[in-house]
Amino acid sequence: MRQFLALAMTLVVATGSLLAAAPSHAQSKSEIVIGVQCDRTGPTQIVGTVLCPGFHDYVALVNSKGGVDGHPIKALEIDHEYKVPPAVESYERHKKDGAVTMAIYGTPQIYALAAKLTEDRIPGTSPGFGSAAAADGQRYPYIFPIAATYWSQAAAATDFAKKQLGGSLKGKKIAYVFYDNPAGREPIEVLEDLAAIEGFQLKTFAVPPPGVEMGAQVLDIAQRFHADFVISHLFGGAPSVSIKELKRVGYPLRKVIGLVWASAEANIEGAGGFGVAEGYYAMQFAGVGSDYPVLNEIRELYKKQGKPAPKEMASTVFYNRGVLIGALHVEAIRNALKAKPDGKITGEDVKKGFEKISNFTLGGLVPPLKITPQDHEGGGLVQIWQVKGGKFEKVTDWFAAYQNVVAKHIRESGAKK
Repeated sequence: MRQFLALAMTLVVATGSLLAAAPSHAQSKSEIVIGVQCDRTGPTQIVGTVLCPGFHDYVALVNSKGGVDGHPIKALEIDHEYKVPPAVESYERHKKDGAVTMAIYGTPQIYALAAKLTEDRIPGTSPGFGSAAAADGQRYPYIFPIAATYWSQAAAATDFAKKQLGGSLKGKKIAYVFYDNPAGREPIEVLEDLAAIEGFQLKTFAVPPPGVEMGAQVLDIAQRFHADFVISHLFGGAPSVSIKELKRVGYPLRKVIGLVWASAEANIEGAGGFGVAEGYYAMQFAGVGSDYPVLNEIRELYKKQGKPAPKEMASTVFYNRGVLIGALHVEAIRNALKAKPDGKITGEDVKKGFEKISNFTLGGLVPPLKITPQDHEGGGLVQIWQVKGGKFEKVTDWFAAYQNVVAKHIRESGAKK
């Protein structure tokens, strides 16, 4: 394993990354370390090989401007292959290297590291995945979902299905098809609660990892259960398989919504392209597309280096999320340095820095995001986009739904703890 980690440390940069870019301003202050976990070679590499370069490119952009108050940012990445033991080892390596904040990757991984983060007083992010109960910053002070959790996503998907089905779910049949691991199972309790409230029939369909076979589940959804709407919580290569299978049995994709990890260009391309996936709805926690100021800055930085923009930027869903996650870590560090101008910041300082993020939009890539000591999720806002006319087209503005139900589950999770 030590040999694996030593090799993994060399995988900090995807081809064409700007991590080694020379800053345009003098940087003489001490560097600040972020520990970055990724999956570039495991079952969710379809995400990691795009999201992680976005994170690094944002850090390179910051460093090109002199870092944060003169402190260069060093993002150390380890590829854990979406496996828990390497994730725990990578955490220890990052801690040893002086990381004051951790970008965790994967729901099983954040569960495994939750106690360590608290014990070591180092903040860790789990954007759009992980434990939904961690939205409560009072009980989970060092875990920051910083984006809609699976409970909030499930609530929003249900609300969207209700609107698509005429404003009432009473007597309707909702299918929930999910990757059978802790991440996939996380939203079920909220969906069951909403089924009781709204009067719809919920049926769950587990897909065993790695999710390359689901013909039986799709057949059951379409021809036995006769679902009125499908909520898809799949990731890695599984979303593409589900789209192809649903298309094959004739189920209308305009009655399917994928949660945030089933919603990228790669998922659509893997299913056969935008023409095949026409009608499919995709949930997002960061804006889609290339027309954002921060992306223009990154492209300009590549241009100044005499390099073309990286191919990863074309996969805007995952790349944009990587940029956003990197930006939130940097913003927390910036806030920490404001409180401690001497630059000697700790994980505790950066934790407080996350909790001071307010009105953060990154030039429109996200809605005005506010993290507080009480709310580490930032409100649980999402957008819905649809595959239409060969591209993703925005359907809704930012919204949150059934917040009282989500809040109830957060409170109850505290009572169980």
